[in-house]
Amino acid sequence: MLPLTALTVLLLISASPEQHLRTILAVQTGAVQLPAGTIELSSGIALPDGAHDLTIAGNATTLRAGRIFRGKAILSCHGCRRITVLHISIDGNRAQLEKPVALPASGQAFAAYFSTNGLLFTDAEGITLEDVTLRNIPGFAVLVGNGHHIRINHVAVSDSGSRNEKARNNSTGGILLEEGSSDFEVTGCTLRAIRGNGIWTHSRYVRNADGIIADNTFSDIGRDAIQVGHATNVKVTGNRGLRIGFPASEIDVEALATPVGIDTAGNVDHSTYEGNRFEEINGKCIDLDGFHDGAVRNNTCVNRGRPEDYSWGNISIVMNNANLDMESRNITIEGNEISGTKFGAIFVIGTGHTIRDNRLSRLNLAHCPEDSRHLGCAYPAERGVLQSGIYLASHAQRPAPARGNIIEHNKIQGWGMKAHCIGFAPTVSAAANTIHGNECADE
Repeated sequence: MLPLTALTVLLLISASPEQHLRTILAVQTGAVQLPAGTIELSSGIALPDGAHDLTIAGNATTLRAGRIFRGKAILSCHGCRRITVLHISIDGNRAQLEKPVALPASGQAFAAYFSTNGLLFTDAEGITLEDVTLRNIPGFAVLVGNGHHIRINHVAVSDSGSRNEKARNNSTGGILLEEGSSDFEVTGCTLRAIRGNGIWTHSRYVRNADGIIADNTFSDIGRDAIQVGHATNVKVTGNRGLRIGFPASEIDVEALATPVGIDTAGNVDHSTYEGNRFEEINGKCIDLDGFHDGAVRNNTCVNRGRPEDYSWGNISIVMNNANLDMESRNITIEGNEISGTKFGAIFVIGTGHTIRDNRLSRLNLAHCPEDSRHLGCAYPAERGVLQSGIYLASHAQRPAPARGNIIEHNKIQGWGMKAHCIGFAPTVSAAANTIHGNECADE
């Protein structure tokens, strides 16, 4: 009988590339150098549960899902600690493997629901992804559930995400951290042609915490470029995006999923959105649904087209209070530049906000209410919502009249802005807010 070491060598020589790959990745710790070339997989590769202090490095290596691929992800790990993945490419073979999939029920984690993801880590700690390329992924390119100390740097994702039975995006395609993930960074990544959200956090119960989403680049995103969902202490800075909400045919119309440059969901506090720039947004610039006790500073959103170019065009910055655990309060919105909105610039509810030194131009491209050709111009309850530069409202999802807010030194220009620079809901009093030093002009 051959010695064990020689037998092992013989088996490796005779194994297929996929079998060889599975053998070298069946390790708990150490360093693995992947073979060069494209390796086609019939099913996902799961690292051993609890693998730790493991580095996996590619060598011009591509892991590709075969036409009969089955599995939660190309590469996954549960309960791993201190895992580093470097210099590999992953091809999810979306053309052959994509199937219509609806969004999961509200009580279900995305990691338990979606399959054919790129990289999947659950209950993991100390995950580093560097110089990884993912393309044609039917599910999520990267999905981290209940992960801690996560570093995702210089990851490129393209042509990814699937659709539901109505051929609308189902939120997939990008990078998702969910279920109480904490101490995370997603930096220097490039996301292009993503059907769903680009980079986002989501959680059913425990909030995500202590994250940085910085210096990433987005183009042709079907849902949100960035979404901060149910989180605390997240900094979103220095990101760039182009063509958010395109192609319009894949927007999730039935779910009213308006595309957003930076979206918010759930209960989000002590967070900052600063120094981000988005161009050509078929939706909203920044949605603050659930956002409170935080700051939105020095962001730029520019649309240069005609109102009909933005089928889902909206107000640019919008407060909301759908989550019952929060109240819209103490938000600073300052130094932002907004140019080219289909309707108004800022929708305000709640109290304790400071809105100052914003430069708002080319507002109300739809010429509401005079021009009723554009969807949404005829707003039966409060027509001032759409035609005002800054609108102080009485409610969003729940009553929250705008009071005790400071609106000062904003430059507001656009269609009818001299007359409708700052608007008020019928039950909201201008005297209940401090308003001064704003410049209003028609344009």
